[in-house]
Formats: sequence, C-alpha cells, structure tokens
Amino acid sequence: MSEVVNNIETVESLIFEVFKSIDIKDYQQARRKVEAANVISKNIRYIEGLSICLSLIAFLEYTEDKNNRYENSMQLLKDSIFMAQRVNSVTALLVCELTLGNINFSEENRDTALIHYNNALALAKDEDKYSLADNINTRIRQLQNNMDYSLPTKSDPLVSLVKISRSITALTDIDELLKVIAEETKNAMQADRCTVFLWDKDSDELWSKVALGLDESKEIRFPADKGLAGYVVQSGETLNIIDAYKDSRFNPEVDTKTGYRTKTILCMPIMNNNKEIIGAIQVLNKIGGVFTANDEDLLIAIGGSASIALENAQLFDKMLQMYHEQKLMFDSFIDTLAMSIDARDKITAGHSARVRMYAVLLAQTIRMNAKDIGLLAKAATLHDIGKIGIRDSVLQKEGKLTDEEYKHIQEHVRITHNILNRIYMSQDFRIITEMACSHHEKWDGSGYCRHLKGEEITLGGRILAVADVFDAITSKRHYRDKMPIVNVIEILLKGSGSHFEPRLVDEFLAIPVNKIVGVFLSESHGKISRENELKLSRYSLLDIYKFGSAENSSPEDKEIFELFNFYYHGKPVELGVQA
Repeated sequence: MSEVVNNIETVESLIFEVFKSIDIKDYQQARRKVEAANVISKNIRYIEGLSICLSLIAFLEYTEDKNNRYENSMQLLKDSIFMAQRVNSVTALLVCELTLGNINFSEENRDTALIHYNNALALAKDEDKYSLADNINTRIRQLQNNMDYSLPTKSDPLVSLVKISRSITALTDIDELLKVIAEETKNAMQADRCTVFLWDKDSDELWSKVALGLDESKEIRFPADKGLAGYVVQSGETLNIIDAYKDSRFNPEVDTKTGYRTKTILCMPIMNNNKEIIGAIQVLNKIGGVFTANDEDLLIAIGGSASIALENAQLFDKMLQMYHEQKLMFDSFIDTLAMSIDARDKITAGHSARVRMYAVLLAQTIRMNAKDIGLLAKAATLHDIGKIGIRDSVLQKEGKLTDEEYKHIQEHVRITHNILNRIYMSQDFRIITEMACSHHEKWDGSGYCRHLKGEEITLGGRILAVADVFDAITSKRHYRDKMPIVNVIEILLKGSGSHFEPRLVDEFLAIPVNKIVGVFLSESHGKISRENELKLSRYSLLDIYKFGSAENSSPEDKEIFELFNFYYHGKPVELGVQA
C-alpha cells in the first residue's frame, strides 16, 4: 500500500513540474515528464493521474502542431473527461476545463474559452491541488481585455501594468525605476531582453543603465540620432521588425561584440502627457514568435504608465541635486565660519574639527542614529563661533584670566546663539543651535549660560561638553602644554555626575584608543602603523588610565601606555617605542 502512495506522490510531483515547464514554454521537458507520469499512472491504475496526463498530452500535442493535431487533441480531452467523471475527480476535471480553455483561446474561440475558464475557476474553489487559480484568472483577464493568448500567465501583463503604476509613487530612484520598467516589460511581452532609454536633451543623447541580459553596471550612452532607439525618438514612429538583419536601420555591431543574435525587435517612443518624446523602450526577441499588434498595444499602455513614473523620478532627481548643492553650500558656509575662528588664534586652530571627531566617536558608541550624528557634527563645528565676538586680548591671553575676562569669554555662548539664530534653517536643523549653545552647560546645573540641568540639556550638548573639555585639556594652549593623559582622564572621572552625564563619561572612556589616536593625527596627517593600530584597538582610555596610574604595571601594560603617549605627545618616550 505504501508503494502505491509513493507512486501517486511521484505522479503528482511530476505533474507539478509539467505545469512549471509549460509556464516557461519548455514543451520538450513538459513532454518527458508527463509521459513519465502517464506510465506510472497506468502501472498503478491511478485514474485521476491518467486523466490529467491525457489532458496535458492533448495540450502539448496541439501546441506542437496546431494545424494538424487539433482533432486528435480534442479526442484525447474527451477520454480525459470520461476518466475524470468516472472517478469523480475535481482536480482532473479542472485540468480538462483549463486545457479546453487554452486551446479555444489559442483558436480565437474567445466566448467558448471563457466558458471553460469559468468552469475551471469554479472547480478550483473546491480543490486546487496544483495551484492553477492564478493561471486561470490571468487567462480570464487577458480574454476580457482582448489580449493575445501568446502572452504569459506567470507574468500577467495587466499585473505588470499595475506594478509599473505603483512604481510612480513607490520609486524615486531613476536607475531602480528603469530596472522595474524593463523587467516588467520583458516579462509582459515575453521577450528575451528589454532596454529603456531616456533622452538627455541637454547633451542630445540617449542613455540607460538598464539593458537586461547585458552588464547592468555600465551606462549605455549614444547620440540621440543613432540606432533604432534614436530613429524612434527622432521620428516618433513605432518599429516592429520581424527580421533585424534584413532591416537596413539595424546596426549589427553590438551583436558582433557581445555574441548575441537579435531576431525580432519592437521599439516604441515614450511620450509624456504633453505628447513630448522623453525616451524609448526597446524589446528584443519575442520568445516563440514575433511581436504582434497586441504586443504593440500592450507596450503603448506600459509606455503611458512609464512616462509618468520617469518624469516624476527625473523631477525628484533634480530636487535631490538642488538639495545636494544647497547642502554643500551650507556645509561650506559652516566650515568657513569655523575657519574664521581658527584665523583669530593659530594656537587653538583645529579645536572645532577635533571636537567634532570626538563627539561623533561618542555618538557612534552610544548608537545615536545617523541623522542626529550629522546634526551633532555641524553643531560641533559651530560650537565656538561666538568667539568671533571676543576681544583678542582675552582670546589669546597667555596667562590666567581675571574674573572680568572670564565673564567676557563666557559671552561667546550667547553670541553663538545670536549668530546661528539668524541663519534660516529647517525645524530639524534648529537643534544645531540648541546643541552648539549647550556645550558649557553642566549636568548639575552649574554651567552657563542658561544653567540647564540633567536632561534639560539636549543630548548633543551633553556629548559636546565631554568632547570640548577632552580636546581643550589634551591640546596646547598659550599658557600651558598638553596635560598628561592620566590627569586628563582623572578630570573626566571627577566631573562625572557634576560636570558631565556619568553614562557619557563611561562610554567615552570605553572608546578604543586607536580611534582617539586617529584624532590626534588628523591635523598632522600622520599615520599609525597597522601593527600599532591593532595593538591599541584592544584597549580603551580607561585602560590607559589604569596602566598609567598603577604603581606596578606589567611590561605589556607599560608598553601600551608608552605607545599611546608616543602618538599623544608626538615624540618617543623613555622606552624608545618606534611608530
């Protein structure tokens, strides 16, 4: 009994494969598998299987020779129906009705075909073992829209039109949109290749990055009066060529270079709503025949939807270019403002750039999102712009500031706010001003100039507070040299919970020190050897603090501490570590 069950499962599996082969028009493969299923069904007297196999053989017989085997195919179908009714098999009857529908559709007996398809669809509601309902629905839609039987069922042209229409709102990237249109057009037309060309009127060229079947990473670009696509764009005509090599307008050079053999061509202009030509669709090599009038109608419909999508995408692309240009102008404006401070004082030049790098490292460590990191980076670049209003005698003083001078330099935060507040920014960019003006606020509320406390201070401001102090005490000033790294880290640790948010101090001290060294070297354009970078990547600033403050460090810990100091101070230390 189990052997019979196994054989039935084998038959059903083969029939599944037959339907798949028919869908892609691999009729030889379908024939081999249906004959194998038929033999097994005979051996085990599996009547449902025999009925289905007879229906499929009838269809394949008809497909092989429509002129001479129609009558024979219809007789086979009568036998198939008899067997299906004998065992009361819904599935076998469904396949019979579908096959009758397909043959009548192919014969242009559209009313009869529709009757059989509707019968099949009704049966599929009760039992659809081979998942044929989609196939039947596609055929019904094709009939109702006066389309040709030669169109595929797996890629319904109407579904392709819907997909392209959806792309009008779903896609804004031109390259991706071209790919969708080309892929869906190829499937709907049941062709081998498809290319969608756009007309660049500024350069008078046709271009595309999509040529299905070719290397899609390369852009195709040529004069708009060359080739078949050029002819179509210039003339506005549709070309339906049955034999490319017999048409004088066809250029066989591409075939010669690629080894491809072009046979049939359907090429049509793409027009916008104003009836202006904006490009062309070129479809090559209709599978199993030539392009029909129905194909031309379908391509017109696709072109109509595609033109709307392409115009929208081109408009969006122009908007992106404008946005990119505006962003470049804004970024360069920010950099210019920051450079104006550097020009005031060469000793502190580069401070804003380093603060930006430290702030970004900390933001990445706490997994801040990319958009907010971008805003933080701009705030860091601009955080000291208010110093443009501070007197040179105070800004460049080499000694300790008096109380009056300290109050004066604190004014740079208010000046920063006034300057940035006058720059027109979108609502998203308003946070830049808020972050930039908060870098001297303290976690306990004792900072300036608004005496904000805790989370009243924007996260970006709290990050900048850590980055600003770290760079200030690790950099040379008029009145002192760089502070020893152990003392630097002690200041951060002592300020945790008062000056700084504790979590941010912990996260900053956990950053691998090879990244910190990268900031040290940014101004001098120095490089760290790969070996030393790997060594330092295993340790954090907190490790460096422990190694430097321990009374008895191991030789390995001491080596790492001295290696870090080599890059920090820019000169060898007592062990003579070489970079």
